[in-house]
Amino acid sequence: MHRLFVGIDLPHMVKDALVARMGGVLGARWQSEDQLHLTLRFIGTVDTHTANAVAEALSTIRARAFDLSTARPGIFERKARIETLWVGVEPQEPVKALHNKVDRALQLVGIAPDTRSYLPHITLARFSGTAGPLDAFLREGFPPITFKVDAISLFESRLTTEGADYTVVARWPLIA
Repeated sequence: MHRLFVGIDLPHMVKDALVARMGGVLGARWQSEDQLHLTLRFIGTVDTHTANAVAEALSTIRARAFDLSTARPGIFERKARIETLWVGVEPQEPVKALHNKVDRALQLVGIAPDTRSYLPHITLARFSGTAGPLDAFLREGFPPITFKVDAISLFESRLTTEGADYTVVARWPLIA
């Protein structure tokens, strides 16, 4: 069985800049450099046959490469409790268009469509208990880091006691 998602693997300069900004928030479980990515579509656990079909479907996607910049940080809450601290990206339109292409390709191999609203972001930290004060972190933000999105990747996620371990299992270039 394979736990999969489709995403954008970030350049090292972006990962390094984000890691340098992490810290100073009580209760945050910060992502490691290897965990930083931008998810296009979570797939979930599938068998090897389905994983191969997913890879084949993703190989048919055609989209142009584009520039992206990190943007303001934000949070996801659930039942008035902060669960995730993230940094957004701009412009969102090309990422959303790529998400839609991935979603359509996955539907062709029997993966149910994504029913949630899609907000492109890079997860920085997760919280399982209470989150320390975030106002200063959210207010300070990040200087924008611009980078080229020139490929999509299929990631396999293995859950460990130290958190998730992500491995790129396939990568497809976008049109230059």
